[in-house]
Amino acid sequence: MNPKYILLSYIVFISNVAHTQDVIQSNTWQLNADKGIVWQINNNTQLPHNDHMAMSGLSVDMILEWNIDSVGKFHSNPIIRWPMLRTIPDDTHASLQRKFSDNKIPVPLINGQKIVDEKTNSIEIHGVLKVNSSYGEGIESERIIFPSVHSQVIIDLYKLINTSNERIEVQIPKWNTEEYTNPEDGLYGQYIIEQRLIGEGYYTLAPDESIEYSITRSARKATDTPYFGYPKAEYVARKEFINECENKLILETPDTVLNTLFSFSKIRAAESIFSTRGGLMHGPGGYNKYLAAIWANDQAEYVNPFFPFLGIVAGNESAMNSYRHFAIYINSDFKPIPSSIIAEGRSMWNGAGDRGDMAMIAYGAARFALASGNKEWGNELWPLIRWCIEYCNKNKTKEGVIASDTDELEGRFPAGEANLSTSSLYYDALISTALLAHELGKSKDIIKRYNRQAKEIRIAIANYFEAEVEEFDTYQYYQGNDVLRSWICIPLTVGIYDKAEGTVDALFSPRLWTESGLLTQAETHTVWDRSTLYALRGIIASGYVNDGIDKLISFSNTRLLGDHVPYVIEAYPEYNQSHLSAESGLYCRIFIEGLFGIRPTGLHSFECTPQLPNEWNNMSLRNIHAFGLKWDMEITRGGDLVMVVIKDAANKIVYSNSLPNGKKHHAEITK
Repeated sequence: MNPKYILLSYIVFISNVAHTQDVIQSNTWQLNADKGIVWQINNNTQLPHNDHMAMSGLSVDMILEWNIDSVGKFHSNPIIRWPMLRTIPDDTHASLQRKFSDNKIPVPLINGQKIVDEKTNSIEIHGVLKVNSSYGEGIESERIIFPSVHSQVIIDLYKLINTSNERIEVQIPKWNTEEYTNPEDGLYGQYIIEQRLIGEGYYTLAPDESIEYSITRSARKATDTPYFGYPKAEYVARKEFINECENKLILETPDTVLNTLFSFSKIRAAESIFSTRGGLMHGPGGYNKYLAAIWANDQAEYVNPFFPFLGIVAGNESAMNSYRHFAIYINSDFKPIPSSIIAEGRSMWNGAGDRGDMAMIAYGAARFALASGNKEWGNELWPLIRWCIEYCNKNKTKEGVIASDTDELEGRFPAGEANLSTSSLYYDALISTALLAHELGKSKDIIKRYNRQAKEIRIAIANYFEAEVEEFDTYQYYQGNDVLRSWICIPLTVGIYDKAEGTVDALFSPRLWTESGLLTQAETHTVWDRSTLYALRGIIASGYVNDGIDKLISFSNTRLLGDHVPYVIEAYPEYNQSHLSAESGLYCRIFIEGLFGIRPTGLHSFECTPQLPNEWNNMSLRNIHAFGLKWDMEITRGGDLVMVVIKDAANKIVYSNSLPNGKKHHAEITK
């Protein structure tokens, strides 16, 4: 960095730290032996404490707002949404929603007296939220909050344990409430929202005996039958889903925090898929109710290219379904495809105009098609990809870059006539599309055309966007941009490293980097994790792994073990740091495409450019499902070289080679 900027940067750094102190404090949480995280509450714990986390199933979504008050009592106030129970107007945010409170839940009686004086002992998170509490002497409780995998219900499982030396009498009250909505407010008429206690009755507990009961919160159309499920079976199904996510695409590094947040991120990315009337649709979630709808950035660009590596059937199906919905809007006049398909596929939103959506779709669809290893899917997606590329070609400026109305931030920050993100995604899409064309047996002329256009846009990106910004040799995000922006990272994620050094310096300067990740723009207080996740991926992929890994570890500790857990977020201060699902897919891509440097080159082939940090001797990805097969990748340091070993599902070595760290390997996965 230029020395004249050191003092200014230090001042900005102090300002950013002061800003983020209300967001990020010292670690509260710790890793536990069950692959989750735990917060142990004791007399030294600073209370009260408030937080929220997202959880989803195929038919229900929840933001679980919870807190521990000043005397140690746990409270939950879940915001529950039913994405397929549409309200009027049937727009992006039209999911039926209610906020509930513990205050109305009946309290058990112990020996005829209401149970009181709760003291929370610990909170655990591992795809569910588990609360362990005690009540005076002799009573302990366990409470587990989670969504049903398939049904439109959120469940609280309770367990009361007699830890005294005496027999106790327990009464669990009968409780059931119903709310009937106004039929004129529902797309399908009247809805019924029910709360029900399952397991009421009188019980005698000997020492060490326990009793279980449940609270269910569900909603339905008035013509549908009520929920009469079995909560314990629902919990088993939720755990099976969590186990499936954890046992596929397993990250092994020397850093357990990275491994755990990667594992958590797989759960969050995969759980937010909804069984809509338009098929399986991955939904971001969040406080703004982005549900039963898809976006060109969140789904097509961010999370869909991740799903083939994870290998969850619903993930791949939701990805294909999203592209099918976008393909409906292909037209001969080359009017833009909408930014978002909403209302279970029945409508669309295009309120921000063309955000570079066609570049987003082409980029994501081409990468997804290659990584899927599925030629049939590739042929199905081919018309959509070609149309989106042709749309971009028709929107080239005289300088050869791609014009768009705005970018994925939809006008929150200026993006000019043409922005760096749209042109970079278009460049990457051309490379992947040329590779896909070869795999699908398309003509050599088509392949040559896309490769030529990729070279042309790369030159145009250099001529149009390369600039000195705040004395950093990097990129202007749009022409005339003279303030550092976090999205200058995007060329690094598509293999353009010409300005890597200056860009890395700018991104990690106190002008942009804070304890909570990257500021969207210097001299602001706005943080969007998506740019931080892109930046960390690109910085590591471009060879600055030892700078990037330190920031990645710090950022991951903040998100997993800080004051707002346990996933990466959408934004701050907007929408209260929502745990949007697609961002968790972006977190996993830091490792797949950054540390392991995997880039699809065919339906069954890829490049691998490992970036092994100096302090690590090994790292692995196991049970990868990309390219249509299951396989492992092991990276091991051996002197001055790094060995890459790839094994198939039968543990047979299909590739093994040693090259200097950061050098490219070419591998093929075949049956």
